[in-house]
Amino acid sequence: MVRLTGSISRLNTKKILVVGDLMLDTYTIGKVKRISPEAPVPVLQVIKEERRPGGAGNVILNLVSLGAEVRVIGRVGNDSSGNLLKTSLEQENVDVCGLFIQSDFSTPMKNRVIADNQQIVRVDYEQVTPIPELLEEQIILSLPQLMKDISAIAISDYGKGFLSRTLLSAVIDYAKDKKIPVITDPKGVDFTKYQGTTIIKPNLSEAYAAAGLTADASLDLAAHKILQLANAEMLMITRSENGISVFERSGERHDFPVKAHEVKDVTGAGDTVLAILTYATANGLCIKEISQLANVAAGMAIERLGCARISLSDLARRLLEIDVVNKVFDKEHLLPLKEALRGREYTLLSLAGTEGMTSVIFSAIHNLTKDTNKDLVIYLRDVKPEEEFVNLLASIQGVKFIVIHSKDLADIYAIAPPTEIYVIEHGKLSNQWCPA
Repeated sequence: MVRLTGSISRLNTKKILVVGDLMLDTYTIGKVKRISPEAPVPVLQVIKEERRPGGAGNVILNLVSLGAEVRVIGRVGNDSSGNLLKTSLEQENVDVCGLFIQSDFSTPMKNRVIADNQQIVRVDYEQVTPIPELLEEQIILSLPQLMKDISAIAISDYGKGFLSRTLLSAVIDYAKDKKIPVITDPKGVDFTKYQGTTIIKPNLSEAYAAAGLTADASLDLAAHKILQLANAEMLMITRSENGISVFERSGERHDFPVKAHEVKDVTGAGDTVLAILTYATANGLCIKEISQLANVAAGMAIERLGCARISLSDLARRLLEIDVVNKVFDKEHLLPLKEALRGREYTLLSLAGTEGMTSVIFSAIHNLTKDTNKDLVIYLRDVKPEEEFVNLLASIQGVKFIVIHSKDLADIYAIAPPTEIYVIEHGKLSNQWCPA
């Protein structure tokens, strides 16, 4: 398995263009305590309501959380939902110069009603409205400016009529001419409209439907047909709790089983995968690294209700949970550690391994790990510590992370300052700093 924390270290800020159907997601959250006397339906006592960008907007939110600079090409109606959607994107520092207002169009809105952490009903306000030729032409003429300095493009098709065959062809052709990778999340059964996309990412049912096959047919056969239909370099099929399968034009197949603590809601997991896939592709990661990162993120997304927003910090923490090798960090892998510690309380213990595992070191670790609300991070002052000593420290359950001598330790302090710092020197333990 690729050391994925190393992959995260290579995720640098890139400009990503998201093209697709925007909508407003609203959440009405409360508790059900009785059945209505008017009809056999539950009565929801509303506690709070939330509103956030949905559809392609959820892809945008995930990209922003990963550290991307995002520009959007989409449309909204001249209505309150459209205004709220635009304002929400602007508050996330999204470049909305490609957000067009269509006067005869109503901004789609999905209201999810959630009671006691369970979605009980979804109310949709939407209609499929084909993009007018005049607006389509306006967007196509704007593509050279809108695609300037872009590292990768995510196409998020929710089938609301915005992504016409002509517009898709113009975006993909221009991207190919500029050697910009295009990652497409398709909709419908006609994948020929995505001809030339770099990677196409349907879910399992979409894949079989597009290939014209039933669900009991060979997935490899479906993949072969889709790669031909879309003329894509690669196909990634998301399979909910069964993980991700990747098919290359060469015929190679890679399967990545998902690792989720608990499946609560698959809503928006595809958006999370599209965001990771696009951002990692923009940063030049290989498909195995990309797929594993996307799979871990998808596992986190389906553990949460509604459309989840997975940050780089979330991803780093999960990776460090699932791979014990990732306990030990050198200067080349500090970025994931900084992200994992962001917003967390932890104690830093500085020591040297020249004398091996002494009773002072063992006692200090034992005492400092009694508080389970704080992580213990060990900083080894040795430039080249003994591997056996490092492995011994890593085997102790209470030791969360180990950092090998690095001049960049101050960078960690800046993002995530420790609650306390202890130092073992000359066989003695001392408390060097305690903010309290």
